[in-house]
Amino acid sequence: MARTTVPARAGRSAVQSAPWTLVVPLFAALAVLVALPVGFVVLQAIFPAFNEGSLAHPMSAVGSTLGDHQTWSLLGNTLRFGITVAAVSLLLGVPLGTLRALYRVPLAGVWDLVFLVPFLIPPYLAAFGWRFLLQPHGYLEQLTGLSLGHLLFSFGGVAGVMALSVFPVVYFSVSRTLTAMGWRLVDVAHVFGAGPWRSFVRIAVPLALPAIAASALLTFTMAIEEFGIPAALGPQAGFSVLVASIESRFSDWPIDLSGAAVLSVLLAALALVAFVLQRALLAGRDFDSNKGKPAASVPHELGRWRWIVVGVFCVAACFSTIAPLFSIVASACIRTLSGGLSLTNLTLAHFEVLWTGGDGAQALGTSLALAGATAVLTGALGFLCSWCVVKSGLPGRSALDALSMMPHALPSIVVGVGLILAWNLPVWPITPYNTRGILLLSYSCLLLPYPIRYVSAALRQIGPSIEAAARVHGASAGRVVARIVMPLVAPSLISSMMIVFAIASRELVTSLLLAPSGVQTAATFAWQAFDQGSVGDGMAMGVLTLMISGTLLGLAARWLKRFDQPL
Repeated sequence: MARTTVPARAGRSAVQSAPWTLVVPLFAALAVLVALPVGFVVLQAIFPAFNEGSLAHPMSAVGSTLGDHQTWSLLGNTLRFGITVAAVSLLLGVPLGTLRALYRVPLAGVWDLVFLVPFLIPPYLAAFGWRFLLQPHGYLEQLTGLSLGHLLFSFGGVAGVMALSVFPVVYFSVSRTLTAMGWRLVDVAHVFGAGPWRSFVRIAVPLALPAIAASALLTFTMAIEEFGIPAALGPQAGFSVLVASIESRFSDWPIDLSGAAVLSVLLAALALVAFVLQRALLAGRDFDSNKGKPAASVPHELGRWRWIVVGVFCVAACFSTIAPLFSIVASACIRTLSGGLSLTNLTLAHFEVLWTGGDGAQALGTSLALAGATAVLTGALGFLCSWCVVKSGLPGRSALDALSMMPHALPSIVVGVGLILAWNLPVWPITPYNTRGILLLSYSCLLLPYPIRYVSAALRQIGPSIEAAARVHGASAGRVVARIVMPLVAPSLISSMMIVFAIASRELVTSLLLAPSGVQTAATFAWQAFDQGSVGDGMAMGVLTLMISGTLLGLAARWLKRFDQPL
C-alpha cells in the first residue's frame, strides 16, 4: 500500500518555511532604499563634516541651526501651516462626507469622481493654476472684473490652496466610515428615547471620530511635507516653511549640507509624530456595527434641503476642482498670458512644442520609463515583503514590516537629502549618484508602502487552509505561491503598481534635488518652464501628466471594482 507523505504542520502557511536566503536579500534591499538615506541624514546632522569623512565637532551643526531664530520661525510656520490645512480640511470634508454617507445626495457618484480630481492634480500645478486665475489681470479679473490676488498671496491663501488639494482625504474617510455604519444604530437609540441629535452625537460621531482624527493627521502630514505649493505661492506671500528652506540650502550657494540635514531630521520628526498618532488612533478602534445577516444601509431623504445641499457640493467642486482645472487647461491652450482669454489667442502650439522641441518629449519619456521601473521594482519588493510579514513565522518579520512602512512617515525632501548624502561620497566604487538610478531609488523608497499596503490586505484575506491543502497534495512552496497566492493577490498588486506609476510620473521635489545634469523629468520640465516664463509649455506638460495619471488611476479603480475591492 502506497504511503502518502504529509508535510509536517501542514496547516500552517507554505511561506512559513521561507528560507533566510529570501529574507536576507529583502533586508539588504530595504537597507539600501530606506535605512541608508535616513541613517546618513542623521549622521550628517550630528557630524557636520561627515561628508568629508570626519567625525569632528559632533552636534555643532545641531546647536548652531537650532540656535538660529530663523529655524524656529520656519518651524512655527510649518506647524501653523499644517494645523491650518488640517482644520480647513475638516471644515470641508466632515460635513460633505457626512451628507454623502447618510443622505440621498443627488449625483452622489459624480461628486465622488469630482473630489478625486484634486488627487490627480500635482499640488505645484494646482498652485500655478490658482496663481494665473487670481493674480492681477488673471483669468478671474478678465472674466468678472474681480481681482483677488491679495487673498491668494497670503498665508490664508497658501493654506487654502493646500487644503483644497487634500480635503478629499477627510471626505472619503468620513463618508466610507459612516456609510458602513448607516443610520441603523442611531435609529435604534432613537427608538429607545434618545432624540435625533443626541443619537447622532452620542453614537455616530464617536464611531467616526477615529477616522476623522486619523484623516486630519494625514492632511497635517501632507501639508508639512509639501514643497510645490509653498514654493510657488509662499515667496509672494512672505511665507516660508521647512521644506522650502531645506531645498534652498542645497540649491543656493553656499551649500549647507549640515543645516539641511538638521532641518530634515526636524521635519521627519514632525511627520513621524503625526504618523504614530494616526496609527495609535486607528489601532484597536475597529467597531462591529453589523452583526449576523447584513442589512442594507438606506440613506435618508434630504427633503426641502435637497437643492441647498446640491449647491454646497457645487461650490466645493468649483473651488477644489473646476477652478484650478480650468486655469491649467486654459494656460496650456492660450498663446500668451498677456493676450488673455480670447478665441484669437487659443492655440495647441504648446503641445506641439513638447514633441517638436525635443526636450519635452525626452522629459516625458524619462518620467514614463522611471515610473515603469519604479512600479516593477516596488511591486516585486512589496509582494515579497508582504508575503514574509503576513504569511511567514520567521524571526525579524516585525522589523521588516517597520522598515518597509517607514517611508510613510518620511517627507520626500528628507529622502532626497538622504540619498545625496549617502551616495555622493568618494568611498563608493560604484554609485547611482548623478545617474537616473538615483531617481529610481528615490521614487521606489517613497512609493514602496503602496504595494505593501494593498498586497498585505489581500494576503490577509487568504485563509491558511487553502495553501495547506495544496501542500498536503504535494505542491512545493514555490508552486503554491505561483499557482494560488499570486493569482489571488494579482488584482491588488497590479492596481497598486498602476498607482505607483501614476504618482512617480509626476514626482517633483526629489526630481529637483537628484536629477543628473542634462536630465529632465516631466515635473522638472514643467517647474523650470514656469520659472523661465514659458507658462504654456509647462501647463501643457502638466495636462499630459494629468491625463496619464487619471487614466491609470481610473484603470486601477475599475480593475479593483471587478474584484469588489476599494481603491
